Parts: sequence; C-alpha cells; structure tokens
Amino acid sequence: MSVTPIRVDLQLIADMIEPGGRALDIGCGDGALLAYLVNAKRVDARGMELSQAGVNACVANGLSVIQGDADTDLHDYPEQAFDYVILSQTLQATREPRAVLEQMLRVGKRAIVSFPNFAHWQVRLRLVFGGRMPETPTLPHKWYDTPNIHLCSIDDFRALCRTMGVRIERAVVLNRNSRPIRMPPPLANLFGEQAVFMLRRD
Repeated sequence: MSVTPIRVDLQLIADMIEPGGRALDIGCGDGALLAYLVNAKRVDARGMELSQAGVNACVANGLSVIQGDADTDLHDYPEQAFDYVILSQTLQATREPRAVLEQMLRVGKRAIVSFPNFAHWQVRLRLVFGGRMPETPTLPHKWYDTPNIHLCSIDDFRALCRTMGVRIERAVVLNRNSRPIRMPPPLANLFGEQAVFMLRRD
C-alpha cells in the first residue's frame, strides 16, 4: 500500500513513534498523521477532532476518530490507555494548556507536542518595528480571528515542563523551512520557528 507523504513536522512526530504502538492524536484535523501512522507504522491510531468537517474527512478515509475537545474530553479516557498522545500545532489554541498536558501524560505513557515559537526573531522584529501582532507562515491569522489564545516560546514551554516535573525526552526545533536546526536553547528560541517535544513523567 502506498503511503501519502506528510508535512515535515508531522513526519518528525511519526518518527518518534514506535511501530505497533497505540496512539491518540488530539486535534487530528483531516487525519493526515493518523493515516500515515496506520499505513506506514501499523500503529493502532485513534483521533479526536473538534471540527465536524475534520471528523467527517477522517471517517470517510476509514480512520477511527471522534468529535471532542482537548480541554474537556480527555478526562473520559482511562490512565495509560495509549503509548503516545499527540497534540500537533494545537496547544496554543487550548484554554488551559497546563491542564491539557497533565491529562495527556495521564492518558499516555508519552506525550508529543508541537507548537509555533512566538519568540522567533521575525516575530520579535515585527512587534518591535511594526508595533502590531505579527503574521508568519506558522502564525498566519489576524489577531482578531486567530484560534491561538496562549502563544508561547520554546523557553516558556521548557519552563512549564520544569514546573510540572515533566521530563523532555526529545526536542526538535525547526527553522522557517521546516528543517531541524541544532543550536543551544537560547539560540534555538531565537531562530526556531516551531518545535516538537516528546515528554514523559519522571
């Protein structure tokens, strides 16, 4: 069976997942990552998606997806039900990011989170010299219609993990071309446009 290529950040997430495991993709959208995990890695992959259109697209492609909200519906899953719980480009759109992370690490043995970095140098420059909320490829919305309500930087996220007592097992920072970059944390926070973290409880 042929496997449809996926975005670079989604491929990085997929590469972190062992074949044959169980995964829950929260905010799975049209199911691109789910389909890849099922077809390329034989993962027992389930999805949760807020939009009815996204759920319909997934179900039409034979994927196991329910309609649900990360902020309210993760409580319904038992502890350690999955090997991996994924939240891709969605953390900043949740009402209570810390509580969502807590639930992810309760439901799964590991959590994989990706998000846009609000401390990227282009964002900083646009705020300093333009004086307006920036728009970039990873933050493409106007301030008044953005789904993002809790934007953060890579350093903010690392600090939250320390506060929560969460171990960062892997961290991959991507540049504006969605290519991984290897830099110490202060520079990664400046030049990284987005990041992917794999977490677990100590």
